[in-house]
Order: sequence, then structure tokens, then C-alpha cells
Amino acid sequence: TKYYTVFTIIGSNILRKKHPMVKMVKKRQRMEVLIDNRQSSCGMPLKKIRRTVEVILGALDCPDGEISILIVDDPQIEKLNRKYLNRTGPTNVIAFSMREGEFSHLNPQLLGDVVISTDTAAKEAQNSAMSMEQRFSELLVHGILHLFGYDHETSDQDARKMEKKNQEPLELI
Repeated sequence: TKYYTVFTIIGSNILRKKHPMVKMVKKRQRMEVLIDNRQSSCGMPLKKIRRTVEVILGALDCPDGEISILIVDDPQIEKLNRKYLNRTGPTNVIAFSMREGEFSHLNPQLLGDVVISTDTAAKEAQNSAMSMEQRFSELLVHGILHLFGYDHETSDQDARKMEKKNQEPLELI
């Protein structure tokens, strides 16, 4: 017989105890956050990025989502920008959603891929007088919101809606 730990919150105290009545409850699977760092110009704290993604997905009520984060430089993101979005030049973030299209129903927990250029992020951080870490977190939130269907390019109303939603996860990071 397996017993799972039950957390009971009483005031500000958390009591941990084994409880035989919850032996039928399955443990929740942990989300899959895959990170591929394909650049060498900027040292990236991968464990911190993983925790940040987990906080963002939790704030968006999708704690079990599966996501891939690809960290690249400007030449790499420029190729993706040209190939998939038919745009020239580098950009800061590109999101490839797996929640859209003909086969999106096959695995609803599979959110998609977020690609971030550290070169562009570093330039934007410097121009905005913020840390690279803070700018990278902003781009993570922005890219993940795109995976959830938010789009700032369709209308001013959609841009305001995305900007408002953007603030919620940032306050938790």
C-alpha cells in the first residue's frame, strides 16, 4: 500500500502527515521543461530558468504543461524568423505553439517551443537599464503567453489583453 503525503494548512502552519484515506490518489506528474542552450555568448542559469518556467505555467493554471525552451544567438533566431515567419533580421522571442492546428488535440499538455535570442535580450536589457535575467524572464512570459494563444499583433485590444496577462506571472517571479 502506498501512502502519499497530505498537506493540511492551518493558519500559517503546514502540517505534514501520512493519511491512509488518500492512498487512492495518484501523484501528480511533474511537468516537462526541456531547455536547449545553443549559444555561448551568455552564461544562462538553466535551473533558474526551469524554476521560472514552472512559476509562469503555474500562474497560467497549467502546471502540468510540457514546454521546450531554446536559447540561441541572433544568427540562429534570424534563420528561424526568416524560415517560419518570413521576416528579416533577428528578434527577441519566437513561439511555436502545439496547441493550434490539426493535431493539437493529440496531447493537450504539449504547449510548444519558445525560442529566445540572448544577443537581442542583452541589447534590450541594456537599453532598458534592467538586468539580463529580468529581461529574459519577461521574454519567457511573453513567449509562453503566445503558446496560450495571446497575440499582441492582431489588434490593440488583444495587445492590451496580453500586456495585462503578462504582469501576473512577472509579479510572481
